[in-house]
Amino acid sequence: MNKRHTKKRVQSKRTLARPVVIALAVAIFGVLGMLVVDHGPWNKPKVQTADIVHYTTTGAAARAVGAMVTPTAPKLEPEPVPPGPKPAQPANPTPP
Repeated sequence: MNKRHTKKRVQSKRTLARPVVIALAVAIFGVLGMLVVDHGPWNKPKVQTADIVHYTTTGAAARAVGAMVTPTAPKLEPEPVPPGPKPAQPANPTPP
């Protein structure tokens, strides 16, 4: 009977270790994959000097390809200003 209990313990440790090993392997491959994608040789910034750049603004580049650039509409006021002077508040309100 004593051997049965030791076999169960060893087997339960093995069944617990397998998912942990699989989870660690997935995590390691995931981190390595992100590093390769983010820092690979194909993902380097391409900085252009002022001599190479053709258009200095986004609007100029858009106009160059034929887009029509229009300004945005002004924002509406949340509440119109009532005509006439503003009502005055008393400096020291009298208690009832």
